[in-house]
Amino acid sequence: MTHEEILREIIALPPEAQCQVADFVAFLHERYKTRDAGEAKTKPDITEEEAIGIWSDREDMKDSSVWVRETRRREWERHQ
Repeated sequence: MTHEEILREIIALPPEAQCQVADFVAFLHERYKTRDAGEAKTKPDITEEEAIGIWSDREDMKDSSVWVRETRRREWERHQ
């Protein structure tokens, strides 16, 4: 059976059955992920991610622990 034939068969199924096919495919991906992990390519360099450094120019974010602590304090005071 070709990929196109399989796709046509899935599309012909009722919506509930299509969801079951999707769930089964997700299960198979999860099941075989560990086998592929050994063959995985090298991990990408996280420092190359676009989100890294997006708040580097914010003075209030220099120490994230202080920022979180202060934000929580303000919110807790607001809700009391």
